[in-house]
Amino acid sequence: MKSSVKISVITAFPELVKGFVSSSVLGRGIASGKLEVSVVDIRDYTSGAYRQIDDYSFGGGGMVLMPGSLESALESVACREGRCVAYPTPQGIPLHQELVEDLYRVSMTKRLAIVCGHYEGVDERFVERNVDVEFSIGDFVLTGGELPAIALVDAISRLVKGVVGRERAVEEDSFFSGMLDHPHYTRPANFKGSAVPEALLGGSHAAIDSFRKEEAARRTISRRPDIIARADIMPYLKKGAYVVLLHHPVLDRNGQKSTTAITGMDLHDISRACRTYGVKKYLIVTPLAPQREMVKKIAAHWIAGYGAGFNPDRKEAMELIKTCASLDGALKWIEEREKASPFTVATTAKPWSGGLNWTGVKRRLLEVSNPAVFIFGTGSGLHEEVLSRSSVVMRPISGGNRDYNHLSVRSAVGIVLDRFFGFR
Repeated sequence: MKSSVKISVITAFPELVKGFVSSSVLGRGIASGKLEVSVVDIRDYTSGAYRQIDDYSFGGGGMVLMPGSLESALESVACREGRCVAYPTPQGIPLHQELVEDLYRVSMTKRLAIVCGHYEGVDERFVERNVDVEFSIGDFVLTGGELPAIALVDAISRLVKGVVGRERAVEEDSFFSGMLDHPHYTRPANFKGSAVPEALLGGSHAAIDSFRKEEAARRTISRRPDIIARADIMPYLKKGAYVVLLHHPVLDRNGQKSTTAITGMDLHDISRACRTYGVKKYLIVTPLAPQREMVKKIAAHWIAGYGAGFNPDRKEAMELIKTCASLDGALKWIEEREKASPFTVATTAKPWSGGLNWTGVKRRLLEVSNPAVFIFGTGSGLHEEVLSRSSVVMRPISGGNRDYNHLSVRSAVGIVLDRFFGFR
């Protein structure tokens, strides 16, 4: 079987790498032909009796790997067009799951060459001429690049189909979904007075799944709140997520309470965003009966009329639409459906005292057991009576130009849903 993933590790200490890649899961993956890992000794590409690969740093300092032997070793594994070169260094970007996946995809079309530095590192001219990505496994210093190289090879190997016996285990790992992994237990069921959680012993798959998601969320909040910003939290919510588009009470341009008209673009674009991110229902609130009837007619065209056959994907999106005469009516409907009172997240483009950053709102949603309801205003935004009664008010979306914040409601909905439920 020809391997689809090709990796070469270039090092002055090949035995360090060979011992690891020939063992356990990695070794089995290589033996099966699903993964190819070659180890290249830099000293094989030196001249002279002493096989010298390093020399003193200009300007003073320790020993530095010389560029000539490194480049010769690199050229032996692949031509410039056929390789991607990674170099582990404390100056590199932190290694994270998304980068691992990017390099995995690269290794399927090009040879991934990992160059291991040693001593004070490698000659900077080699880096400038050859290296595509510099990465770091933490803010500390090692004696060489072999351990980071092994870590990268191991992380990539887990993504190769068939290398890890149970493929679902890869998706359940920490960071794959953006959250930490849940705790694991094995026999005995009671160890020195400490028992396995009851939810894992009852045999209910639903209870086990619920327990594990809850524990993963709890761990992430307490141990690594920083990674919540890039996590899709939809699978970890105890109830569903909803979007409410409010046409009353909202503000007009003069800051007065107003009722706005429904637009077709809001129906189409926001329903598609809701369908994309897994929102359960898109509720449109207006006290005007003719406006609600108009929404139903437009939706019916795509759900049951000509549009249903013409564009089935649009049908799926438009099926999420529901009209309500008031915000109270919308929230009551959600409460009856979910058997729990809604946790409302009001959005605004203006500063609001006590408003939470969106990452803070994500943490709150993981902590509560209520359906998440995102309320967006039309016109010039939500009226104060809506903001003041909401569970939380989210701070305005901030872009590069902080003096300008006039996004359409369609853009705002897309941005917010992606921040909360976007997957990578």
